[in-house]
Amino acid sequence: MIYMILDKKHLEHLAALARIELKKGEEEKLLEDLRKILNHFEELKEVDTENVAPLSGGTELKNVFRADEVKEDRLRGDKPVEAFPEKENGYLKTPPVFE
Repeated sequence: MIYMILDKKHLEHLAALARIELKKGEEEKLLEDLRKILNHFEELKEVDTENVAPLSGGTELKNVFRADEVKEDRLRGDKPVEAFPEKENGYLKTPPVFE
């Protein structure tokens, strides 16, 4: 039973990883809520799934992508790649964001 595994030390560690500052009084409520959530998953382990086929995503629909096409800019008469003023080693060069 996960209820016994999760303690205040684990909660403090999880809060540090998530960068959450816990106030006094919040710890016990949060600990109890987390225990309930984890125990719910323990209950799900007991569900009989022997004759249930695995799902591949919940739908039979297929994702259809269009082919990428380079189109001319109707206003400027050039291709989008040519709109970049600088190129370096085959890549488009943009101004730095951070200096």
